[in-house]
Amino acid sequence: MILYVIRHGETAWNKVRRLQGQTDIPLAEEGIRLAKETGIGMKNLPIDLVISSPLKRAVQTADCITEGRNIPLLTDERIQEISFGDWEGESLIDSTILPGDYKKQFYENPLYCEVPPHGESVPQVIERTADFYQALLTDPAYQDKHILISTHGAAGRCFLCNFFADKTDIWRGGVPKNCAVTTVEVINGKSRIVAFDQLFYTER
Repeated sequence: MILYVIRHGETAWNKVRRLQGQTDIPLAEEGIRLAKETGIGMKNLPIDLVISSPLKRAVQTADCITEGRNIPLLTDERIQEISFGDWEGESLIDSTILPGDYKKQFYENPLYCEVPPHGESVPQVIERTADFYQALLTDPAYQDKHILISTHGAAGRCFLCNFFADKTDIWRGGVPKNCAVTTVEVINGKSRIVAFDQLFYTER
């Protein structure tokens, strides 16, 4: 099984550093460009199936990448973005609602940072994305497939915890860039990172 784990393209909220979470924001024009260029860069890679977060920015990204290829697409809520609850839409730059050290907590100590009201903790996202991975591992139909996993910044990093011995280093150098792709090879239940945060587009 080969997994291509991608973060969605850029949205308007990404651009201005708003907490997006599970708010269903579509791709911005730049996000569509990134996704389409990524699709061109990946055109010769085999993809048998897409499994996407149900949020439209992830589905749009997958659609752009697989345009013209007639590849089946499924959605799974276990790989949607972390919920920021009542803090969704708040600015990481000048919010008057977020705790003063929340940004620092979230990026430097995510396993123990404050949980937003009505939101999720990072360990909860690790748990649900691990459940998704175990479902892939135990389904014989997936074992010889090349699967595009279209997900999000935090959810994608939590999903990748399945493939690293150190489960505490969530960000592994930082939030992945929009449309960054990590390729994972899984053979007989054993995984190997083939490429990490690969970009198939030209940065501007």
